[in-house]
Amino acid sequence: MVPQIKKILYATDLSKNSYYAFFYAIDMAKRYDAKIVILHAVEPFRHMYDESGIGIEERVKKSKQREQEMNIEEIKKRLQEVCKRTEAQIGTACLNLVSKIHVPLGYPVEEILKTADDEGCEAIVLGTHGKGFLKQTFLGSVAGSLLQRSRKPVFVIPLPSEKTNIDWDKI
Repeated sequence: MVPQIKKILYATDLSKNSYYAFFYAIDMAKRYDAKIVILHAVEPFRHMYDESGIGIEERVKKSKQREQEMNIEEIKKRLQEVCKRTEAQIGTACLNLVSKIHVPLGYPVEEILKTADDEGCEAIVLGTHGKGFLKQTFLGSVAGSLLQRSRKPVFVIPLPSEKTNIDWDKI
């Protein structure tokens, strides 16, 4: 027997592709009368070096620091705004489907697996970037790791190749 889906974990990296995957999470929630738990994991900053032992470019460090320093409440507000804008695009009351928004400090795969278990989610939805053939064979490292490690269904949503009616600039 296929287990009922009553809670869906939607994992986002706040990219346009992850917003596209949110439409799938909303559709699943409506179909199964389920709730959505939104998760955005903020990776802890660590010193990174290239093979020569020399620190990587300053812009990468600064980018990581900015994300880590971003106020968690600000990220939650941004996710709520995405939900409201999604409502305007598809005409569905999205905020009613969202039960929680989590913004933990930690590594995405670990936090996704932990939150899915802690919240009792029966499925995980996330987007993938598909940055090229050699880059994890079209899957990002987070999506690929989740597929290998999760004991729950994982729905990996690729960015559409054709034009959609979604106005990305308003999301």
